[in-house]
Amino acid sequence: MAQMWGGYWTDAGWTVGTWAPLADQVALILNGKPCPMTRLADGFWSTTVDARAGDTYLLRVDGKDIPDPASRLQSGDVHAPSVVVKPSDDARQAPWAGRPWAEAVIYELHLGTFTPEGTLPAATGKLAELADLGITAVELMPIGQCQGERGWGYDGVLPYALHPAYGSPDDLRRFVDHAHSLGLMVILDLVMNHFGPEGAYLHHAAPPFFDEGRHTPWGAAIDFSQHAVREYWIQGAEYWLGEYRLDGLRLDAVHQIAGPGATDFMAEFARRARAVDPARPIHLIVEDERNEASLRENGYDASWNDDFHHAVHCQLTGESDSYYASFSHDPVGDLCLALARGHIEEGQPRPGRDEPRGEPCGHLPPTGFVNSTQTHDQVGNRAMGERLLSLADPQGVQVAFVLLLTAPYIPMIFMGEERGATTPFLFFADFTGDLARAVREGRAAEFAGIASLGSRVPDPLAPDTFARSRLDWDDTATARHWLDVTRRALSFRRDHVVPLLTSGRSRPAQVVRHGAASLAATWQFQKGTLDLRLSLGQAEPGLPPLDEAAFSLGRIGTDPFALSITTRFT
Repeated sequence: MAQMWGGYWTDAGWTVGTWAPLADQVALILNGKPCPMTRLADGFWSTTVDARAGDTYLLRVDGKDIPDPASRLQSGDVHAPSVVVKPSDDARQAPWAGRPWAEAVIYELHLGTFTPEGTLPAATGKLAELADLGITAVELMPIGQCQGERGWGYDGVLPYALHPAYGSPDDLRRFVDHAHSLGLMVILDLVMNHFGPEGAYLHHAAPPFFDEGRHTPWGAAIDFSQHAVREYWIQGAEYWLGEYRLDGLRLDAVHQIAGPGATDFMAEFARRARAVDPARPIHLIVEDERNEASLRENGYDASWNDDFHHAVHCQLTGESDSYYASFSHDPVGDLCLALARGHIEEGQPRPGRDEPRGEPCGHLPPTGFVNSTQTHDQVGNRAMGERLLSLADPQGVQVAFVLLLTAPYIPMIFMGEERGATTPFLFFADFTGDLARAVREGRAAEFAGIASLGSRVPDPLAPDTFARSRLDWDDTATARHWLDVTRRALSFRRDHVVPLLTSGRSRPAQVVRHGAASLAATWQFQKGTLDLRLSLGQAEPGLPPLDEAAFSLGRIGTDPFALSITTRFT
């Protein structure tokens, strides 16, 4: 039986365990009083004591006092003592059996900027509006505790502990419970490929946790050959899924979960995550730059599909820098590939790319691809955090958005996209001292070669950078128009697309390009056919019209940006 990380309750009392394989002495400091811990197999240490919920504790590893690396709750920041907690015994208010993956319409949100308050209670009050539009899942950007009050979440160092700026564990339980009462799934973005730059005390407690021969773009790489390391992440996932009754996880940058043990880890992670509650579906999504099929063939529902985003973005903006280079040569041709096969880059040579990327994935079901036209990455990694509406023709952006919502792939909306938001989403953090200086200088250096920016790159440490990223909820004519289009498109998806998806695909998609910027697509399923006509930048009079469109935006053959779509059920 695997040793347990962190604090948990048994018949004998409260037990805390940690992994410190090189340490000579480890002690629990409970409410300021030391209690020796016993060394167990494989470098684990453990002790069982009399404790009460609310007590505070530290771990003393070879004379250095640190918070529990598997802390469920902190008494303050990431350097403060951890808190003894008990599992909630609150009755669940909403019966919940989950939802099938084919019904997923995902809404990615950052808790700190989703509402003016930036808290879980405030976000809970907005859930009914999302459900009313036809959204079926919310995906929370990482909520594990990081240093400071604000940050994207990808600099977390206590991945079992809710970041306190968002609220309490009971606030998260109420958020999930209310979401379920509205028919919304809740998915959590989980970071397992690195730790943030401040407060990662595992470097002291367990140096073998890290792979000295590898480095990620964000910090020291993790050594997944170690059984204790694999257990740390799997037990964390089990905790979030079980304690908060979440519906799934999005795993950040799994291409950085590499080296010996990584393949076995990913397989065991999927098996045990789904075993948390066999009575309801647990959905697992990966972000994987490799465009490989293996994870989706072996236990994972879907992968983020940046290819679709890049083709749309390049067609609407004309940008060709950085990772857009290989998608800027023929974005409409690439979009035809994305609509036919899911991914665009499947291992073939491509202009703008030195080495091929990806492998054939067209055999995967459409539900194996999470498509988007905006994400926190693609907006926030821009120097000025511009949304697509600030960069391209508004009608083109809306047509692309409707394509996202009505095509037979899993759509993901970035918060505010459904209401035509133009507020930026900037990169922000809350560090101090030398670390703050390094982050500030690094961000400025990243964009130093872009002459048009000059010195305008926002300071990521400035509170105003965070404040400017808060979503605008103003009730304007533009917002109402976008919300109406979103509602109608998602109604079409619910009534027409989802029944076809659940029946299964009967043959490969047929996508034919017409002219410079138009295409016709047909997807055939066991229960019928989905037909699409699209113009994304130039009207094509020769584009064959649909006999009777169930949903249209603009006029095919006349308008440069237009979409028509319909279904034929058998």
